[in-house]
Amino acid sequence: MLFAADVAQTSKSNITRDFWNELSDSDFDEMTRDFANNLALGTIRRLSAIDKTIKTRAEHWRIERMAIVDRNILRLAVNEFLHESTPRTVVINESLEIARRFSTYEATQFINGILDAIKHDLDEKDPESTDSEAEEEEAPKVNEKSSSSSA
Repeated sequence: MLFAADVAQTSKSNITRDFWNELSDSDFDEMTRDFANNLALGTIRRLSAIDKTIKTRAEHWRIERMAIVDRNILRLAVNEFLHESTPRTVVINESLEIARRFSTYEATQFINGILDAIKHDLDEKDPESTDSEAEEEEAPKVNEKSSSSSA
């Protein structure tokens, strides 16, 4: 959905409908569809603020110069960091899985570096909302990298 919105400038009113129609897969339950729609539309709605957050850690990278898939993985993850209850480490791991499938090996390093740095910033700002307990239970430890070494 984010790729279509970015490349084809698909309107928000059509983006979810077109996505599910083109996918033509009825194996997704309504809860899954709603979650995906909310993530995508929330990301689009908050794009300016999300891009500002990414820019704080994407040293020497302009958003518009990033690969389309990579920038939209970052956008989706930052939206989920800020507006969903998913543990941040889980968001990073899921983002890396998407990058492995749809981008390049180098992209996974780039995305990991930026998201890990943003996660660190958010954890410092609001230590009460860190997901350290959920990290131990749900996801393996993510390697700590700075965004400049990943770019």
